Amino acid sequence: MTSKQSDSHTATQDTPHRTGPLWWAFQVITWVLLLALVGILLVTIVVPKIAGAQPYTVLTSSMKPEYPPGTLIVVRKVDVSTLEIGDVVTYQIRSGEPAVVTHRIVGFNFDQQGNRLLTTQGDAVAVPDAQPVRPAQIRGELWYSIPYLGHVNNWISGSTRLVVVYAVAATLFLYAIVQFAGSVRERRASPSAP
Repeated sequence: MTSKQSDSHTATQDTPHRTGPLWWAFQVITWVLLLALVGILLVTIVVPKIAGAQPYTVLTSSMKPEYPPGTLIVVRKVDVSTLEIGDVVTYQIRSGEPAVVTHRIVGFNFDQQGNRLLTTQGDAVAVPDAQPVRPAQIRGELWYSIPYLGHVNNWISGSTRLVVVYAVAATLFLYAIVQFAGSVRERRASPSAP
């Protein structure tokens, strides 16, 4: 009986414990990377999709310093009649075409039929835009923005977006399996209580 106790005592001393500094560093780095990846997916794909918003990337310097090139901006649909001077809007350059611009509203006018027109201007531009913006051109009002994340948004667009979502989901699933298997192995290796 004493020999069994000493054997189990020796086995527990030989079993490697996951508490060293390298193990902790690996855990922290892994969790930070996973959380960052999930956070990027949330702000670029999930939240805009759920809210009916649209992510765009600032490509020019017309809205510097607040929205420099590479900034991710997310715009959501808005009732155009509620827009005010100072609001930042994304609008189609020409109705029905995909090219858009994001500028600040600096004034309102009316056309000959009495329709409200918006006057816009980039923050880094000295004069208002030459063409007034019609309500039908408005894609939405700025909801939130994140510097530099626009480059990621450009990279994960179209079919790449679907591949990235599946890859991240698979990575998280595999990570969960590895963590679960590791904890099962540790439980089996540790001696049971007397």
